[in-house]
Amino acid sequence: QVQLVESGGGLVQAGGSLRLSCAASGRTFSNYAMGWFRQAPGKEREFVAAITWISGPTYYANYVQGRFTISRDNAKNTLYLQMNSLKPEDTAVYYCAAPPVWQTTMLHSVKTYAYWGQGTQVTVSS
Repeated sequence: QVQLVESGGGLVQAGGSLRLSCAASGRTFSNYAMGWFRQAPGKEREFVAAITWISGPTYYANYVQGRFTISRDNAKNTLYLQMNSLKPEDTAVYYCAAPPVWQTTMLHSVKTYAYWGQGTQVTVSS
């Protein structure tokens, strides 16, 4: 069974940085794309970033492009999200996610993903 566990969230001032991690287990990590999503109170879960299976192409939402970087260490079965120049509007619970099958399309869609972590809270103060 696939398990995803996020860590690294916290409270940071605007302009600061955080690095989120997602430890994966239960299947061959390197074979699958991975994604990061976030959900603020009262809002729908939204796409943040995704990376394909062999650390190939990466994809970002417009509102994080140039500030966030997604990466993966397949040897450690770990996904990362480096977040720089954080803004108060980045405040949310951040989730990592994995699709049920190998794919490289529609990685921005919540519906693509079958496995989700429990989330980690990121709070950016102004």
